[in-house]
Amino acid sequence: MERTLCSVALLLCSCAASPAANGQSVIPLWPQGLPADAVPVAPERIESLKAKQTPDRVTYVATPSLTLYRAPADQANGCGVVICPGGAYNILAWQKEGIELAQWFNSLGVTAVVLKYRVPRRHPDKIHWEPLQDAQRAIRLFRHHAGEWQIDPHRIGVLGFSAGGHLSAMTGMHWAKRSYPRVDEIDDLSCRPDYICPIYAAYLADGYQDNVAELGSLVKVNAQTPPTFLAVTQDDKMRGAQAALLFVELKKAGVPAELHVYTRGGHGYGIRSSDRPVTTWHHRLGEWLASQGFLKRR
Repeated sequence: MERTLCSVALLLCSCAASPAANGQSVIPLWPQGLPADAVPVAPERIESLKAKQTPDRVTYVATPSLTLYRAPADQANGCGVVICPGGAYNILAWQKEGIELAQWFNSLGVTAVVLKYRVPRRHPDKIHWEPLQDAQRAIRLFRHHAGEWQIDPHRIGVLGFSAGGHLSAMTGMHWAKRSYPRVDEIDDLSCRPDYICPIYAAYLADGYQDNVAELGSLVKVNAQTPPTFLAVTQDDKMRGAQAALLFVELKKAGVPAELHVYTRGGHGYGIRSSDRPVTTWHHRLGEWLASQGFLKRR
């Protein structure tokens, strides 16, 4: 009986949310502590990183979390998305590649959570590993709250930019491999996204390279890879070529996919307006989500 009560208490703790400064709810991912293989950051470095942090630029994350942006009740359609800001796995572009996207998704009737995953890089040889743990847990936590947040648990996707784009791709390709030991009942839920959106995704080649026109060994596409939307520019190092190669692999595996490669635009533009066509890429995403049935009210 004591063990059962303890388990229930842990589960309730894992679901607890606190308000953020902007009024949104913040849900911790790991209320019982980080996975056992978490790599610590030296205390002196932590102080240096915190000194550089701004509301737009998150430089250090020790406590990964989700910030919830619920779609307005009169627009909500049951679709959900986990948003992974970019920043080379060193920082998080919190406003431009997180909050602004969450608010845009809300305008489509989609409930969004912005993932504050661990930065800066902890593991030099597997820089995506601890962020992948956070992302897998985030998807499961989203599904756990699906009823409360009025979300269809079979319409939860992941979108990310740059390093976050790489992370979104990893969630869609490595969901069958558990990246951390089971914590509680939440981890019995699937962490497979129902769609993924790697936007100007970085690091798709071996060694996390961006300057070679090839895909690395981490890019493993099969028939179970989720439907995928890709947007990138040709002048963004070799990331456009890597996205094109990924599209070919998706086609070969029979995975529904859409790719937009714009000639100019560089990197790191989010959805902010400019005179370049690439800044309309998110309108194409909205059309794709609708065409795939993700935005249909049920």
